[in-house]
Amino acid sequence: MEQTKNLLRRLTSAAGVPGFEGEIRQILREEMAPYSDIQLDRLGCIIAKKAGTAGEPRVMLAAHMDEIGFMVKSITPDGFLRFTPLGGWTDQVLLAQRVVVKGSKGDVPGVIGSKPPHLLDEEERKKLAKIKDMFIDVGAKDREEAEAFGIRPGDPIVPAGSFETLKNENLLLAKAWDDRAGCALLVEVCEELAKRQHPNTVYAVGTVQEEVGTRGAATSVASIDPDVAIILDVSIAGDVPGLKEGVQEKLGGGPTVCLYDASMIPNINLRNLCLETAEELGIPYQFSVMERGGTDGGRIHLHHIGVPSLVIGIPVRYIHSHAGILHLEDYRGALRLVTELIMKLDARTVAGLVE
Repeated sequence: MEQTKNLLRRLTSAAGVPGFEGEIRQILREEMAPYSDIQLDRLGCIIAKKAGTAGEPRVMLAAHMDEIGFMVKSITPDGFLRFTPLGGWTDQVLLAQRVVVKGSKGDVPGVIGSKPPHLLDEEERKKLAKIKDMFIDVGAKDREEAEAFGIRPGDPIVPAGSFETLKNENLLLAKAWDDRAGCALLVEVCEELAKRQHPNTVYAVGTVQEEVGTRGAATSVASIDPDVAIILDVSIAGDVPGLKEGVQEKLGGGPTVCLYDASMIPNINLRNLCLETAEELGIPYQFSVMERGGTDGGRIHLHHIGVPSLVIGIPVRYIHSHAGILHLEDYRGALRLVTELIMKLDARTVAGLVE
């Protein structure tokens, strides 16, 4: 358990907003190199090839390395930073949150601010502050001092958040579970497969720029040309006050199998094989439906003549914010389920997925 926690801590503590995934790529390279051959595509995705007893079928595992964050858009004469979001943020989760600007001279801490509430008129008080009206305060007295800190337009900005184990030791609090949880699964699945004779060749892929358009999925799937794909991501835990009925996933209920999202309907035979595998092994599972948004699977399943694909997720509370909560047993269930599903994906089984 401690090995898994240390891996999750390392991945969530590192910085990697869309287009700036280098820290995460290096961690995955170090962790997966003992079990696989490593290559990169030209957009920066890392591809770890884990050979089994047969060259085919080619099984693609995909998890995106990027987390939502921001980019410096401009520096005001007074030394404040205007910024643009990288990925899907909602206005109400941003104010007074700490961030780190990854400048040319090192990390620069800051805080997101806006017009003070004491100075708002009655109409302004009724409205949410908009991202376009916010700024980041790094403690600079003017533009020249901000530039002296090593900050310039185009620099990435990362949410600040520490990895914590809550009082219930199965509950882990951190930033960037979306999708560092999937990245950790890439590593540990490869480690598990190194102990077995799996009937295929597995390509474990850390993709780039998922949060801004699933861009790395398009380039990496072209590099691999897989026969089948499993996308590893998170899902939305609905066990909090105020959520409408219909969000079924909860922490501790097991990994999720996605039935539908706005970019992909899974291959039904692969979905059923996954469910049968979970039931045979007594792994609890949940269903997820995401009517808005999608995953790397949206690009991957449309590659060439089509790739039978499925999304397996880990429920997380408060995704797309500065901190989320994950249940360790859901992660462990996903690890076991994905590993055992891969063990069943021999040439005959994969050929039958589209019959």
